[in-house]
Amino acid sequence: MKIRQAELKDSFALSALLSELGYGGTESFIEQRLAQLCSDPTEALLVAEHGSQVLGFLSLHFIPQLALAGDFARISYFCIAEGERSKGVGQQLLQHAETLAARRGCDRMEVHCHQSRLKANQFYAREGYAESPCYLIKALRAD
Repeated sequence: MKIRQAELKDSFALSALLSELGYGGTESFIEQRLAQLCSDPTEALLVAEHGSQVLGFLSLHFIPQLALAGDFARISYFCIAEGERSKGVGQQLLQHAETLAARRGCDRMEVHCHQSRLKANQFYAREGYAESPCYLIKALRAD
């Protein structure tokens, strides 16, 4: 398995994986988003692949902290293909992201994962992530 930065050629595979997470309908804008994320130095969009098959991806953001010396990294999307889960791909991809974040001067990683995603939350707990309650959101536009 190889872990690399995402490329525009990955748009179809990433769109399919996002559908597995419940985010269907990304086909019309996935290439634009992919280009935007790939060109932003505060972002890392990592892809795990075997041969030419994309097994999963992780979207990572590097965020400066005003009150602390170190930055932090936030995982916004992380998906391993249905047939590839529980084979170590996610663990390797997460470890790669953590190493990258540490090299970038981050002193912590965070991920927001809905409580309904039981297996994902169990995975994060096994990997040493602890709950940090109180995550507030506000929609800025009505859909």
